[in-house]
Amino acid sequence: MSHSPQHHWYPVAFLAAGLVLMPLCVLLWSWQHIDGEIWSHLWSTQLPRLLSNTVTLLVGVSIGVTVVGVSLAWLTSLCEFPGRRWLDWALMLPFAIPAYVLAFVFVGLLDFSGPVQSFLRSTLDLRLRFPPVRSTGGVITVLVLVFYPYVYLLARSAFLAQGRGLTEAARVLGLSPWRAFWRVALPMAWPAIGAGLALAIMETLADFGAVSVFNFDTFTTAIYKTWYGFFSLSSAAQLASLLLLGVGLVLFGERRIRGVARPAHERARSGALYHLHGWKAWLASSWCGLVFACAFCVPLLQLVVWFWQRGRFDLDERYIGLILHSLGLGLCAALLTVCLALLLVFARRQAPSRPIRSAIGLANLGYALPGSVLAVAIMLAFSLLDRELVVPLSHWLGGAGKPILLGSLGALLLAYLIRFLTVAYGPLESALARIRPSLPEASRSLGVGGIGLFVKVYLPLLMPGALSAALLVFVDVLKEMPATLLMRPFGWDTLAVRIFEMTSEGEWARAALPALTLVLVGLLPVISLIRRSARH
Repeated sequence: MSHSPQHHWYPVAFLAAGLVLMPLCVLLWSWQHIDGEIWSHLWSTQLPRLLSNTVTLLVGVSIGVTVVGVSLAWLTSLCEFPGRRWLDWALMLPFAIPAYVLAFVFVGLLDFSGPVQSFLRSTLDLRLRFPPVRSTGGVITVLVLVFYPYVYLLARSAFLAQGRGLTEAARVLGLSPWRAFWRVALPMAWPAIGAGLALAIMETLADFGAVSVFNFDTFTTAIYKTWYGFFSLSSAAQLASLLLLGVGLVLFGERRIRGVARPAHERARSGALYHLHGWKAWLASSWCGLVFACAFCVPLLQLVVWFWQRGRFDLDERYIGLILHSLGLGLCAALLTVCLALLLVFARRQAPSRPIRSAIGLANLGYALPGSVLAVAIMLAFSLLDRELVVPLSHWLGGAGKPILLGSLGALLLAYLIRFLTVAYGPLESALARIRPSLPEASRSLGVGGIGLFVKVYLPLLMPGALSAALLVFVDVLKEMPATLLMRPFGWDTLAVRIFEMTSEGEWARAALPALTLVLVGLLPVISLIRRSARH
């Protein structure tokens, strides 16, 4: 394969980059025509509140995930206390719970008519008035519990990579463990913490399901309402471009932080630095256990209870259809995404020129595009193609002259491909990097080249990475809500769409069955992540 001229890889790399550039160009093009009446209405009734809510949400979630993620990472990686060994990996399990699932579980549990307040009123005869769960604090709490693993996982890895030298030197100089954390461990780990924080912020900006459960209006809910309420695709695209601007600022800030702070490189240590005893040990266990219980145990148990009370009666033909639709979309998207990612990793290896590296880097920015932004951009582009090309061509050929791109399954798969290409690229790039160039060279000397070289040498060695990439994309597609909700063809409801429909009507128990299915499927890549982390 390496005998192919380098320029043969350019179309692949530029096509992948064009997939990401397409929605960006469409969103910019949408500003050519501004509906003054809609924007006047948005500015007078919604836009100031959207800005305020979004900024408040970002600030609250940023502080929350940093405090929770860093504190848990420091305790489980540097300290020894009861339960640390199982909490170390158990605190990653909330990765498996989508934000919108945790949101409706918390609302169903803690609302005025929920089991918690009902139990306190009836059994204990308590007349306390609890703060409303459908509040700014409620949605921030849920998003912190869902997204703290991003910071926890990266901060934990950074703390584990820090050797004993600097920390013990700080203690010799008279610094207490607390001051050594602030002045030594935290600054060294800050690049990793900043990367995890950026991921959490981008997920917060892209979230649609959780904020809709709480009736908390942000830019993602405004995009949906503008599309389906005002029937204005161009105004929705303009709102989406503003949301994308926020994502760009987050990425720029994260790059600046990583450029300023450089992690120190030491030999990784083994064993804890601090052995906690007495009340400090039990306080550490209680804090880690409380977060784990609120983020994973309680929601999972409540879903099981709701499933047994009501959800099991929904196991009918319609539910089987939801499963088949979800599995079909996930499998198709995983196959397409892994194939394109495989071509990109080979393009980077066989032709590592600057244009190809830049094109692949641009293609990997697709994960930063929220699902709602992608949905609006792709539908706007396909609407234009239908109007200007497909319909006239159909009339000319004697057909019915109906649009075929808008609302098609291909449009939805394209959105998945753009958004989750990065998810597949990472495992495949790592797998290819482990194949030494001497191995394919030896195969060529034995007369094996071209397609035979790929099938007999590369493919068996890349298969574990390809399966991991496909599994990650498959699970992400199953859990993805905004793009699926906005772009699905008529009759193509999925598990995520079913959850949105049931939670919109307050049917928490009926949403438990599809939610429990998504959580159980989402545990597969999390378990793989835990096993890989344990090996390292």
